[in-house]
Amino acid sequence: MRTALTIAGSDSGGGAGIQADLKAFSANGVYGMSVITAVTAQNTQEVRSIQNIDNEVIKDQMEAVFDDIRVDAVKIGMLSSSVTIETVAQSLNKYRPKYIVLDPVMVSKGGHHLLQQEAIQSLKENMIPLATIITPNIPEAEVLINRLIKTEEDMMDACRILVEHGAKSVLLKGGHLSGDPNDLFYDGDSFHWLYGERIQTKNTHGTGCTLSSAIAANLAKGHSLIESVDFAKKYIKLAIEHSLPLGHGHGPTNHFYELYRLAEEGRLMNQ
Repeated sequence: MRTALTIAGSDSGGGAGIQADLKAFSANGVYGMSVITAVTAQNTQEVRSIQNIDNEVIKDQMEAVFDDIRVDAVKIGMLSSSVTIETVAQSLNKYRPKYIVLDPVMVSKGGHHLLQQEAIQSLKENMIPLATIITPNIPEAEVLINRLIKTEEDMMDACRILVEHGAKSVLLKGGHLSGDPNDLFYDGDSFHWLYGERIQTKNTHGTGCTLSSAIAANLAKGHSLIESVDFAKKYIKLAIEHSLPLGHGHGPTNHFYELYRLAEEGRLMNQ
């Protein structure tokens, strides 16, 4: 079985972070492993507190996985401080996994900052150059390139700049612009638009984590970058269409919609 490793924060509400990543790995057919960088106390409404994991423990987690288990792809999420970023980058440079998907998590759905301001430059210098693909949304990309993104032409310019910063490819998510949520993939040579349809639901907690993890899972299975992005887009669309109205805020996407449907129909394990 192919494998994928998530390096990210834990979400006690189960909709984002490590929890979402592992669900997306499983739903996309790979074995998931994790390195936890922070523990967050959060639900569908808010992030109440954050405890960063000691960097020696982060380093030990990475070594424990890489020294024993083959890692076919890595997904990176919440890295809250420059020291954490440098710790993770050192281990990645040591083990050199084939695929690295970087989701530059900065702000939670409820507006809580998950990346310290002083760590932004470290992310640009130490992590982006390691990425096979980086998957920012519009606000994240604006921070990384230090300019506003208002049009599709702006999105193309942003992708070019991010590749100049060292990313091998970019999936710039366009959901924060008006109209349909059209995403733009750029591999350094050519652009590819992935057109979407806006789904009317507030239950979108963890969509970024889930999408980037699905990309990592499909890369781990041997698909090309554009194929992995396309498969992941189709997967997240289904998960949002059948999102779960849990909690009083932004509920989670439905990572296992097809599995749950089989269970409800009594067709799982010949029920």
